[in-house]
Amino acid sequence: MTDAFATRPRPAPPSLAVLEVGFRPFFLAGAAWAVAALAIWLAALDGRLSPGGTVYGPLLWHAHEMVFGVGAAVVGGFLLTAVPSWTGQPKLVGGGLALLVVAWALGRAVMLVPDSVGLPAVIAVDLAFLAILAVRTGWQVRASRNWRNLPVVAGPMLLLTGNLLFHAEAAGLLTAGGDFGAELGLAAIVLLVAVIGGRIIPAFTRNWLMNTGRGGPLPVEPARFDVAVLLATSVAFAAWLGWSTSFETGVLAAVVAAGHAVRLLRWRGWRTGAEPLVWVLHLGYLWVPVGFALMAGAALAPEAVPEAAVLHAFAAGAMGTMMLAMMTRATLGHTGRALTADRATAAVYLLITVTAALRVTAALVPDLYGTAIALSGAGWIMAFGVYLLAYAPKLCRRRVAAGG
Repeated sequence: MTDAFATRPRPAPPSLAVLEVGFRPFFLAGAAWAVAALAIWLAALDGRLSPGGTVYGPLLWHAHEMVFGVGAAVVGGFLLTAVPSWTGQPKLVGGGLALLVVAWALGRAVMLVPDSVGLPAVIAVDLAFLAILAVRTGWQVRASRNWRNLPVVAGPMLLLTGNLLFHAEAAGLLTAGGDFGAELGLAAIVLLVAVIGGRIIPAFTRNWLMNTGRGGPLPVEPARFDVAVLLATSVAFAAWLGWSTSFETGVLAAVVAAGHAVRLLRWRGWRTGAEPLVWVLHLGYLWVPVGFALMAGAALAPEAVPEAAVLHAFAAGAMGTMMLAMMTRATLGHTGRALTADRATAAVYLLITVTAALRVTAALVPDLYGTAIALSGAGWIMAFGVYLLAYAPKLCRRRVAAGG
């Protein structure tokens, strides 16, 4: 499988290079908002700010912005770049891409001050970006008739549905515990990690092993086993959303955790220790079976494993790590640079790994909550901040010449 991010984009003037392909503005915006939104959340924990107003409140605002703000931006950047490469359809560039970025940014603005805007306007503005992304992704897959990519369409569709349900809960039209929509959105992102990760992780690992002349067994090609694990994952997420503390959910989550662990072992990530750009993909995916193992614990022994541990294994762990893994790889490959990690990139991977571990620890060990929260918050800001410092110039400049 070829790297979808290694294709040459449509030429653009230097001043508009950031608008020549979707990953450029959305990775910039997503990383910047990851820093800003987490800083706002830490200030809200100290009582200094109150994002989300009286409509949502700081806690739901934080959940929403991590999933439908940061997560949706990075997913959007990935899909706007990869899907045209997979389907042979045109990329969104220039003014159209700029308008889509504006739609995403307006959603962030209205969610900060919903009391000043009014709930109907907030809902309409915030849903616009994901609605456009879902329709465009579906249209491109349909136009290409490349039905192998059809599961990818489910990602933005589920994100859009989760966002709609989130707002329906806030409007009092749905009573599902207050965070059902955000959890559905998070499940959608983890499913995307599982689906797309199953395509790219073994492929990129195989390519690196072969290109570096390393002998020995290569990653196993996707097979029926992978399809079965993905189907079971969808069922497990449905059970978690509907019956999170049931015995059946716990057993199913344990089976799915084992399935993803076996899947990961089949990709032979332990052979890629010399290249952070490859091993981080395996490290990020590791959080998927960890998250399902914690889900099983939360269902079978809720007094020992709180739901927050499950949420943050998926959000800070799987989502956070895989976002940065793909953001770095895409930026390097699609701007003409060598696919190898420098020290700043390796630092980003280590920071997000420590951040995720600390955030899950905060949920599991109440005595360490305050310290772990502060340290994990700082780690998240540093991880995305270092990415911005190291990669913003690459995202805003024209593609370099081969080997440049």
